Amino acid sequence: MTGVAFLLLIEDDDAVRTGLEMGLTRQGHRVITAPSGEEGLRLLREQRPDLIVLDVGLPGIDGFEVCRRIRRTDQLPIILLTARSDDIDVVVGLESGADDYVVKPVQIRVLDARVRAVMRRGERETSDSAAFGAIVIDRAAMTVTKNGQELKLTPTELRLLLELSRRPGQALSRQQLLRLVWEHDYLGDSRLVDACVQRLRAKVEDVPSSPKLIRTVRGVGYRLDAPQ
Repeated sequence: MTGVAFLLLIEDDDAVRTGLEMGLTRQGHRVITAPSGEEGLRLLREQRPDLIVLDVGLPGIDGFEVCRRIRRTDQLPIILLTARSDDIDVVVGLESGADDYVVKPVQIRVLDARVRAVMRRGERETSDSAAFGAIVIDRAAMTVTKNGQELKLTPTELRLLLELSRRPGQALSRQQLLRLVWEHDYLGDSRLVDACVQRLRAKVEDVPSSPKLIRTVRGVGYRLDAPQ
């Protein structure tokens, strides 16, 4: 099955954790679980999951702090589980480094689709390399270097850069990028795009607050420019 993954599920609610584990296993995934952020971080050190499904409202170390700690050393994809009413959770979670989020109560088909979409972002391509100033994108190897040094990008950050680089100089709307990168076919959450652009700029731009490569097109979205 395409997109099958080894998942680490970090969720403190026993019933929710058991239900999600069973549902994701039925979808073909291998799942290990943790009831707390501390236990989740321990399992992450001991094993190597493909992706982390992370509840925001954990006791002790909450989901935001878990996400931040993971991002200090690892670029594994992270999908947040959040309550519909907690809008601020989405913003903080994305700024902490999450790739996507799913609203509780979680529908297994939705979560499974998000997991498979994230896994597809890391699939290799056959196109040639492309250079944008000091940034070189090797599509076959799925790597990006800056001044000869490989950058540590999450699969989502890499896919975003790949999609922008396919259309240099062309403005892409946030909704276009949601479809191309996140595979959200509905009127999705543009904060996913903005947060990912912010994180990507921090890695590829010389001065992220004054970007020369990934430009904001006011009222539209973003475009990739080659530095002059």
